[in-house]
Amino acid sequence: MLIATKFGGSSLADAKQFQRVREIIEGSHERQFVVPSAPGRRFAGDDKITDLLYACYALQKAGADFGEPFARIRERYMDIERELGLDCGMERELAVVERAIKNGASEDYAASRGEYLCGLLLAAYLKFAFVDANELICFHEDGTYDDATTQLWASCLEGRRGVVVPGFYGRRRDGAIKTFSRGGSDITGAIVARAVRADIYENWTDVSGFMMADPRIVENPHVISSVTYSELRELSYMGATVLHEDSIFPVRKAKIPIQVRNTNAPKALGTMVIPDAQYVPTGRACPLTGIAGRRGFTILTVNKDNMHKEVGFGYRLLRVLHRNNISFENAPSGIDTMSVIIDDAHLIGKLDTVIEQIKRDCDVQQIEVSSGIALIATVGKGMARRLGVSATLFSALCAAGVNVRVIDQGSSEMNIIVGINETDFEVALRAIYAAFEGFGTDDTLACKA
Repeated sequence: MLIATKFGGSSLADAKQFQRVREIIEGSHERQFVVPSAPGRRFAGDDKITDLLYACYALQKAGADFGEPFARIRERYMDIERELGLDCGMERELAVVERAIKNGASEDYAASRGEYLCGLLLAAYLKFAFVDANELICFHEDGTYDDATTQLWASCLEGRRGVVVPGFYGRRRDGAIKTFSRGGSDITGAIVARAVRADIYENWTDVSGFMMADPRIVENPHVISSVTYSELRELSYMGATVLHEDSIFPVRKAKIPIQVRNTNAPKALGTMVIPDAQYVPTGRACPLTGIAGRRGFTILTVNKDNMHKEVGFGYRLLRVLHRNNISFENAPSGIDTMSVIIDDAHLIGKLDTVIEQIKRDCDVQQIEVSSGIALIATVGKGMARRLGVSATLFSALCAAGVNVRVIDQGSSEMNIIVGINETDFEVALRAIYAAFEGFGTDDTLACKA
């Protein structure tokens, strides 16, 4: 068996964490490929290396001196090198990075050096080969990820053993460094796992797998022992943050399971993410896999008599969003109404324009705008085959005094999304979790409320 591993920033925050990582790698000869993030926080109030690198770039761009944050970066890496008894030229590498930022290197270059430097240290400590991610991962000239070329470039890893590849970045064809969005080391790990035809992609972090709900809101939620790619995609998109949502695709295509594990509790099995084809109904009491949600949405509701008879109405409404480069989350509709739910971030500086264009293109006089909306997704492949799921969900919300503004069940019947006022967000999450934690043990209606 062959295992590709990715370690998050908290797993590599200092020399002690590096030692734990080596113990994990040396614990199995099957772990032959390692993808590190940049060192994260060592304690509350500490800085992530990536944040310090962004700060250096911003100060340089503003014409200010970035010596102070870079000194902290230098200290972190030099401390790790010294405490691990290494001599891998870290002082020289840091000087190259500092000089490049002074000479106007891009923001992506600056941010990527956290993973690059960490990868050099880890490769030296493990006595593995270092392969720069810019040799493996390609981006189009417009900055979007080029999967076809990446598969071609990364195929050079197949057949090799004992390799460290830094996460988070690659390069465009012109050679310029390009990063993924924050958390993108997960994607690098998945790309490497696919390239080497790994049997498992292990993602090591600071939690023992996915929780059924956000532990910052719900007290002591259960760990999800297994979850399908589709369920994970839904949960990640709706706010669960253990894995970057886009990290699923490379391994999903190759049907490689992902195992999320805790660097600080390596004996815990964590969560196994499996291909949908491997899903087998378990008959467990609770049909849910997990609950996740996000705040910060706006609902635009368009009212027009006999809308359902007007050919092309929905097309004209959505065309306005397309024209303004706005995506939407959901679009519930009725006979005389159609709503679109939009992330507030996409409406910044555009709301008034969008409203005027909808009025003009759709020939409507009034549009209702409801802001301060949160969405909560209740996700589980077992939901479609169980009586009482919807009754339990909505009874729990009613009993908690939460008014439901929007209801949407996905066509896959794998999730139910509710839109509520942001002020009810935490109350709603707790109520839903509590209700399903006590879900009935048979297939009949089980309503806790």
